Amino acid sequence: MTDPQPIALDEIVAARDRIRDYAIRTPLIRLNIDDTPAEIYLKLENLQPIGAFKVRGAANAILSANPEALTNGIFTASAGNMAQGVGYVARQLGLPFQVVVPDHAPQAKLSAIERLGGAVIKVPFDEWWQVLLTRQYAGLNGFFVHPVSDPAVMAGNGTIGLEILQDLPDADVVIIPFGGGGLSSGIASAIHALKPNTKIYASEVNTSAALSAALKAQQPTRIEYVPSFVDGIGSGSVLPEMWPLVRQLLTDSIVVSLEQVAEAIRLLIVRNRVIAEGAGASSVAAALTGQAGVGKIVCVVSGGNIDATKIAAILQGQVP
Repeated sequence: MTDPQPIALDEIVAARDRIRDYAIRTPLIRLNIDDTPAEIYLKLENLQPIGAFKVRGAANAILSANPEALTNGIFTASAGNMAQGVGYVARQLGLPFQVVVPDHAPQAKLSAIERLGGAVIKVPFDEWWQVLLTRQYAGLNGFFVHPVSDPAVMAGNGTIGLEILQDLPDADVVIIPFGGGGLSSGIASAIHALKPNTKIYASEVNTSAALSAALKAQQPTRIEYVPSFVDGIGSGSVLPEMWPLVRQLLTDSIVVSLEQVAEAIRLLIVRNRVIAEGAGASSVAAALTGQAGVGKIVCVVSGGNIDATKIAAILQGQVP
């Protein structure tokens, strides 16, 4: 059985045109810090209408679906950001949507789902993970938008890669927060098609570094998943259908601590006035370790949906 192929460049280009009215073209700016050997740039997906990149993939998946498939509405399984992406598009199309969320999902994201008119179904993490594996949940029969492994979702995510190379054609490295692999696979598909020598690193936190464990074992392996304030990335295992793709496309994973992520959030606020959630700041934390090398490094700041109380604690030097 052959490995799945990266998302085709023409599909990513088509996605860019399709989602133009739903996702903005986010800026790429320099991190205001001089005491590192690398030039670090920030791809600010926290500035999307929902505060995260997920609107790109959600819009492409829904807009490219057969309209008949949307008759019973839409549902997804999400810790919060994909739910908001689905909700943002569904509301504009006048479609109902429901979201299965893990029981540790932060209130800031749950409140945003409810503001968009979504029905929230909160379940234990293991039950939520089963929805990702089976694409089913008892009682829900709408169109399912998988937050990670749908090719249309990955194509939408890949539009970030097009924008990065338009703004910084000589980028040496791109670091991407790793949740399930849909973001990194989409971006890497675009970048490898246009500039194949660019290195692509995942960023993970050490409380849930499933990709790092899989790379060491050369296969998906179960790890202990410990919930933390870095709620937008991490899992107990790499999804089996994603493993062949991420193994092809990613150079390696850089694993950082909760303390390093909190420090990256503080740095982004103080130096650039950028609000990033834990997942979004993990790429910056990874770049600051030096493990991605030198040159021009782009950090994808994947989202900025973080509770105000956590920001306050982090600014006071604490780890939420």
